[in-house]
Amino acid sequence: MRMLKQDCIIVGAGPAGLMLALLLARAGVNVTVIEKHDDFLRDFRGDTIHPSTLEVMDQLGYLDEFLALPHQKAPALHAEIGGRTATIADFSRLPTRCKYIAFMPQWDFLDFIAGKASALPGFRLQMGTTATGLAERDGVVHGVIVRGADGTEHDIQSSLVVGADGRDSDVRRLAGLQVEDLGSSVDVLWMKLSRRAADPAQPMSHAGPNQGLVMIDRGDFWQIGYVIAKGSYRQVKQDGIAALRAKLASVAPLPSERFDELAGWEQVHLLKVRMDRLRQWWKPGVLCIGDAAHAMSPIGGVGVNLAIQDAIAAANILAGPLRGDTLTDAHLRAVQKRRSFPTKATQKVQLMMRRKRKPQGGQPSSGPPAFMRFIARSRLLPHLTGRLIGIGFRPEAIRL
Repeated sequence: MRMLKQDCIIVGAGPAGLMLALLLARAGVNVTVIEKHDDFLRDFRGDTIHPSTLEVMDQLGYLDEFLALPHQKAPALHAEIGGRTATIADFSRLPTRCKYIAFMPQWDFLDFIAGKASALPGFRLQMGTTATGLAERDGVVHGVIVRGADGTEHDIQSSLVVGADGRDSDVRRLAGLQVEDLGSSVDVLWMKLSRRAADPAQPMSHAGPNQGLVMIDRGDFWQIGYVIAKGSYRQVKQDGIAALRAKLASVAPLPSERFDELAGWEQVHLLKVRMDRLRQWWKPGVLCIGDAAHAMSPIGGVGVNLAIQDAIAAANILAGPLRGDTLTDAHLRAVQKRRSFPTKATQKVQLMMRRKRKPQGGQPSSGPPAFMRFIARSRLLPHLTGRLIGIGFRPEAIRL
């Protein structure tokens, strides 16, 4: 089966893919999004909606409706350093309508964007559809080969294929784009814990004496991230769930018996932290954005924000050429040029904020990173980090 040629095919219905599809469809571009999963319901994805993304929702006229969805607000991010709670990022002075991070399940965010896009005539979303290859002639990509839920394969022709399929992107692998690995010394264990009335009242980050613990207030439960040394998960698991409960209790601002809720390893999700970026985000007929172009550290939760900004820049640059069938390599090059600086600058800051000494004995080095301690001692720096986290180095405005 062969579909009629589309202006653009986007692989991956995550924040970057759906936002790009929405903006292109609003500009009159025929766009198809393919997503290998049947729904958006997956835990421990990027659930932070930053002030710059909320500003985009305001530009689109969706903000009030969007904020009617269940969410929690974080006007600042905090860490326990030297036995006291310090502010690491303060969003109160941002030049945005919403001066906070909204914590919202990513599936609610994606459902909302997909619903708005579905009302546009040029938008099509195919769930349960996997990209298995790129249709290429003479070094130029002309579409994508997909496998549907029934196992049959067909190709969809298009002027452009966009890889927005995450850090394990099939598109960038199929296109043979080269990845620059920036390294990481840690991984993160994600889990849930019930939230009770006597618990801390705000989303917070808690740095223990020997390891890092992140606690995010999700209303009726805590989303907990526990930092371990890169590659040490097998040993942590061999030590047993009781040992993990004890380590969590030793650094968390909660009674130790609360961690009895963690009964088995099926409640623990391993996030393999990776920082990388493509040397070149494109080749003729294909472009990668978001995590497919640059995997970020979870520090600051900025991955979703950068993905949205990539999508806006790509839409601003590509909508006209796609609609007029005049797309060239220069347009793809312009997207990377536009987004390369904020990507590299953000990753540089993340590298500065991670621990300087290598983990020993299966755990990160003692105490919070020196960069965080420096921020905590300043009155002005939390506002600067608030701007870098909340808005980023080069915020994008919709120009369509």
